[in-house]
Amino acid sequence: MEMMEYVWLGVTIVAAVVEAAVPALVSIWFVPGGILALIASLCGGSVLLQCLLFLGGSVAALAVTRPLARRLHKGGGTSTNADRVLGEVAVVTEEVDNLREAGRVSVLGNSWAARSQTPEEVIPLGEKVTVARIEGVKLIVAPQTEEGK
Repeated sequence: MEMMEYVWLGVTIVAAVVEAAVPALVSIWFVPGGILALIASLCGGSVLLQCLLFLGGSVAALAVTRPLARRLHKGGGTSTNADRVLGEVAVVTEEVDNLREAGRVSVLGNSWAARSQTPEEVIPLGEKVTVARIEGVKLIVAPQTEEGK
């Protein structure tokens, strides 16, 4: 085996190992390019031809895999607890009193520290509230209006 065969074999193996080790598409497109260049090298092709095949094979693999990966991924991701609770109805499980820095609510089966949207307002135990926003690890809540109850 000549030196270039080792180079292309190494490039192909390293690209495949990196791709297997990382949970995102980062180097898969270099594998087909490396294989094409390795074949050209084994057949006695010039270094220029090998490089062109590596580049062409890699670009072609990129052109095929990127759109496919985007379609399969769909984007958006999964909602976390932090954004899922916004706008949800919660039940006060411990009186919400901003002056005492106390209060807890239950929303979507989880207990959260809570504060009232209106600083001086005390929200009694058992009251239904709407989650207005999140500040750090606390939910900022507002009592439900009469039509929302």
